[in-house]
Amino acid sequence: RDRSATSAELAQEWQQAGVSASARTVRRRLLEDGLVSRRAAKKPLLSKKNIRDRLIFCRKYSEWTAEDWGKVIFSDEAPFRLFGASGKKLVRRRKDINAKGVILKAFEQYRLKSCIDYKPWNGEENYISVFKGNGCFSSVGNRQVGKQRLSIGSGCDRIATIEHEFLHALGFWHEQSRSDRDDYVSIIWDRISEGKEHNFNIYNDTTSSALNVPYDYGSMMHYSKKAFQNGTEPTIVTKIPAFSDVIGQRMEFSDSDLLKLNRLYNCRKGYFMHFSTAVGREGDKALLESRILYPKRGFQCLQFFLYNNGHASDQLRIWTREFDTANPNGTLHFIEQIEAPPGDLWQIQHVSLNVSKKFRVVFEGIKGSGNTGGLSLDDINLSETTCPEHVWMIKDFRSILENTSMDTAIYSPRFRSKDGYTFQMGLYPNGTAGYPGELGAYAHLTSGEDAVDDSLVWPARWKQMTMMLMDQNADIRKRMSNQRSVTTDPTMNVEGTEHFYWDDPRKVGVKVTGDSGTEYFRGPGAGTPVYLTQARALSRDFIKGGDAIFLLTMEDISHLVASQPFPSTTMTPTNSTPSGTPGPTNPDNSTSTNTTTVTSSTSATTTKPHDPCVSVRCENDGLCTLNDAGEAVCRCMVGNDWWHYGDRCQFKSSAQSNTITAVVASVVVFVVMLIVMVVSVVCVTKHQRKVQFAGEGFTMKNMYFSKA
Repeated sequence: RDRSATSAELAQEWQQAGVSASARTVRRRLLEDGLVSRRAAKKPLLSKKNIRDRLIFCRKYSEWTAEDWGKVIFSDEAPFRLFGASGKKLVRRRKDINAKGVILKAFEQYRLKSCIDYKPWNGEENYISVFKGNGCFSSVGNRQVGKQRLSIGSGCDRIATIEHEFLHALGFWHEQSRSDRDDYVSIIWDRISEGKEHNFNIYNDTTSSALNVPYDYGSMMHYSKKAFQNGTEPTIVTKIPAFSDVIGQRMEFSDSDLLKLNRLYNCRKGYFMHFSTAVGREGDKALLESRILYPKRGFQCLQFFLYNNGHASDQLRIWTREFDTANPNGTLHFIEQIEAPPGDLWQIQHVSLNVSKKFRVVFEGIKGSGNTGGLSLDDINLSETTCPEHVWMIKDFRSILENTSMDTAIYSPRFRSKDGYTFQMGLYPNGTAGYPGELGAYAHLTSGEDAVDDSLVWPARWKQMTMMLMDQNADIRKRMSNQRSVTTDPTMNVEGTEHFYWDDPRKVGVKVTGDSGTEYFRGPGAGTPVYLTQARALSRDFIKGGDAIFLLTMEDISHLVASQPFPSTTMTPTNSTPSGTPGPTNPDNSTSTNTTTVTSSTSATTTKPHDPCVSVRCENDGLCTLNDAGEAVCRCMVGNDWWHYGDRCQFKSSAQSNTITAVVASVVVFVVMLIVMVVSVVCVTKHQRKVQFAGEGFTMKNMYFSKA
């Protein structure tokens, strides 16, 4: 039937039930959930799979009475509420496994680029509870309320969005909420959707400190120009027009984001190394050793670029030198020999390490039988993360962007995962119909060797395929790589059929011919038509030396299907932000910033945890926080040119007062020096006069005696 009429009727029914929602909002939600489409339906609304899932659900909860079912309230949150005769019960839909996997990848970026390490809840009094709510939103800072909720809702499962929300939890407001934002952007209030105005609030330095970092148009905490628009005109206009399409990036942390994060949490700086070899006699060796490293996690990834323009017999070997009390000078352990044939290109290399002792990384270059060229290493980075499994390097990528027609895909080679599944990435350099100027990215399962495919479990269960376009900045901490992930849901069907979407590609795929002439089957793809805009792909270091690099990985994340146990003692805040204002919201994915409190049916004592800050008084609007030892300390307010200091923030200083002090001190020193100089001159003058008088008397006396 007509979707507009359906949406209007549903909106009216919702309003009668006390739920405020416009027909436009209802229509959009129906479209997102697949309940309506932009075209007329050619088949019944409920598919066979949908009916089967409903029957399974009903059998599972068959003990509920009709009265119980009549009181079920369905919402956009993952938990929906049931008020039965026995009290409040909690029912959960299946978790979004892909989002879980991307959250873990976001944590890896925090570990890589800062000293922040998110760890699983282990009974601590204050913790973050992630749930699938109505959009992407979080409270700002540690609210000290026990369970603090953070929503990663539908459409929020991209790494930059998740990093954005966890930055809120770490205490960061939106960039356009800074006190100096009006110097850089203009907010067009009459273009903002009704009820969303609070997302554009501006906060003074007491609430949100800039940490002496300049305004950043490229911050991942900045809204885009179209945020919460009620029409087609922008809601945020940059004072410098060239930055109009820069604001709102959701690729990665910007340099300023990391500077503020590391400054706020007092993180130390990292390091990077560089090494190149020289040509010598056959068998000659060149060694490069890193400084001593102290691992924390037991696994590391060594990444570097290798340029080999020497002979095929030249070798590069990777070693580790591990130290302990029994071997204070270190013991060498061979890791692997790098296989990189000579060629006129920089080749990215990844080497997985598993070191738990303090160690050094050792590069050993060995001269072969040739007499020209050599080995060069650059952009060497070591991080405590897992290495990507596969690399797809696209040469002359800029030309491909310019010359590939719309709706035309290029495909990576087939790669085999650790579990034996074969997959590849499909890239639309010039986008698909309806998405001009965008790069589309899709992940496909493919057929491999028949003997291997026959031994695999089909459909593929909870395999997460990640497609990352690497920012080739030399310092891994400053990279803003763009990535998306897709997870194989074994219950998902190919639309209009009984076939499983992620089944054996020999069943559900199409036969294609690869670049080498080999025939294989490619299964249906899943991904996004808006992977990255072409403008952003041409920015930063996504293309270096004309080449683009995609890092591809397939991981088994089936262990994330099991739910984490709920804490036995929690306290849920009735309002997650101060002064009754809604928390920050992601405008691209959220329709509401207000959340409904959901409580587990398990009986628990909800007591407020002890707050050490109760006995500590921070002056001058200082904020009491807990250090690593759980002790209360005052974090003093800092402005652009002023700051408070002292154990209770009782003292204040500023650049102006320091300048005045310096000027006064200079004047005082000058006056003192002038006085000293004047006194010195006067004293010297008097002394000279005394000497002159004494000389005259002596001469006269001599004259007197001469006369005698």
